[in-house]
Amino acid sequence: MRIIAGEYKGRQLKAVPGKTTRPTTDKVKEAVFQVIGPFFQGGNALDLFAGSGSLGFEALSRGVEKVVFVDKHPKAVHTINENSKQLKLENRVEIFRADAFRAIHAAAKRELDFQLVLLDPPYGKVNYEELINEMIQLRLIKQGAWIYCEHDMSEKLPSDHPYLNVVKQTHYGGTIGITIYKMNEEGSAYLD
Repeated sequence: MRIIAGEYKGRQLKAVPGKTTRPTTDKVKEAVFQVIGPFFQGGNALDLFAGSGSLGFEALSRGVEKVVFVDKHPKAVHTINENSKQLKLENRVEIFRADAFRAIHAAAKRELDFQLVLLDPPYGKVNYEELINEMIQLRLIKQGAWIYCEHDMSEKLPSDHPYLNVVKQTHYGGTIGITIYKMNEEGSAYLD
């Protein structure tokens, strides 16, 4: 597992030991970042269900200023810590061992907001629509923000949302579904 582009291109990342996480493949990662913008001009990202942190570290390499990583598994949190030290990015990351809903409420209390939200939970275990709606209500998602959702192909994510536009909905390898949203003008007006 490696970083594909940007400042840390080619750097290896450690994977979470065991079979509890499923890293996003390089092919999927490359395709996703071509859609959401090959490079960023700063801003914050939230990597929920972060696993090894592969998606968040890719975002940092491509210009995101800071990433908040969240995972409830101790091995994942340890791996993210190791990867941040290996890349010397400790000052640009925050790592929390927490449940996703608890983490987003904690972020809201701190008045954080994000230009990029990365959602790659265990397949079939999370209601994406409920989670995204909660983040919108908590005002965590900035104007024009991107939301990346990786899911099992059998899971159908909503293509009609009052505050979000579907930018891409596709699948890879016959099993992985990808849905990418962007906050629309109604969502941005709601946040004002």
